[in-house]
Amino acid sequence: MSLSEPPHAASADAAALATRRLDAARHLLKPHQIRESWALAAQPWQRNAALAGLQASLAAAIALPLALVSPWPHLVGFASLGTLAALFGRFAPQAGRGRIVLLCAMWLTVSVLAMSTAAWLGAPYLLQLSLLALACGLFFFVANTGQYGPPGALIFVFAAGAAMGHLTSWQEVVERATATALAAGLTWLICVGTEAFRQQETPEAPFPVEPVRPLDHRLIAAARITLGSAIAAFAAYAAGAAHPAWAAMGTVAVMQGTHLHISMSRAMQRMSGTVVGAGLVWLILSQEPSVWSVVALLIFLQFATEMIIGANYALGQILVTPMALLMSYLAAPGAAGTAMAPERVFDTLVGAIIGIVLAVVCSTLDDRLYLARHHAAHADRGSASR
Repeated sequence: MSLSEPPHAASADAAALATRRLDAARHLLKPHQIRESWALAAQPWQRNAALAGLQASLAAAIALPLALVSPWPHLVGFASLGTLAALFGRFAPQAGRGRIVLLCAMWLTVSVLAMSTAAWLGAPYLLQLSLLALACGLFFFVANTGQYGPPGALIFVFAAGAAMGHLTSWQEVVERATATALAAGLTWLICVGTEAFRQQETPEAPFPVEPVRPLDHRLIAAARITLGSAIAAFAAYAAGAAHPAWAAMGTVAVMQGTHLHISMSRAMQRMSGTVVGAGLVWLILSQEPSVWSVVALLIFLQFATEMIIGANYALGQILVTPMALLMSYLAAPGAAGTAMAPERVFDTLVGAIIGIVLAVVCSTLDDRLYLARHHAAHADRGSASR
């Protein structure tokens, strides 16, 4: 139930509108919901998106070649993770962007350090998947509480997933965390140094910042995401997937939507964009590109993704998918290759489907009431246009 309206108002609306979970599922399968998923949104803050992409690309253009020519070229994949800190805080107040990027740099490093430590201590893979599910809920709570903005918890979960596996020495743990931290620190310096170029909000055009929800709402949402990501990860693992963490990420992407219709749009967009993006990266990896070619592609994709993902999440996923798989290729070239592309599609389908199903099953009356109102408003607009 919404905290912004009295209980009798919500009850009256619920009585007048179809708000059962079955009704919510029907609303989400309406043709207009599908059309919403393909709509292109206006991007009034394109300059900030372009700047975030440029900052991440510049950080990658410096950090990744340095990693390759260093005595530790095998750490280039973890260095690439550190550059993703530039994607956060684009809608922060002028005095707050540097703090947010620095905090996200820290969380990226902590994510790699914690999962790598678990792997070094000999945690079985199923235990690592459980830890990843807990990380999904934790990072959702952290990102929302700190108002880090897009891309939210996904980047931290991606970093944790990249650190899963088996390690034989503590030195490997330290090397991974150090590579991530150094690249993230460089990224923070670049963001602080180029802050003057970021478009600032005005009273007439405030930043699109999502208000912080009450603590109990955030905790409940984090618990749902932990449950959903655990189910998705273990389902993908049971099906024989080599990277079940990707299924957990798909669930997080869907369930972190603020409303049910947004979650459904995210599910459809993530699935369709991933299919196209996986085909693209399959073509790239089938050419057996050199590591320098992969780095050049990553630098380009960092910028291009930020230019289009705000207009439509599916279009963004067409570029995000190659970027994520190329980072995985750098992190573990011996265990990666063209086989990653079809598995990425499978894991995304599993994660997105489980995410939207659980979003409906775990929804509150207030969630379903908002969806019913949204559906009714669309029906009214459709009637008026005829």
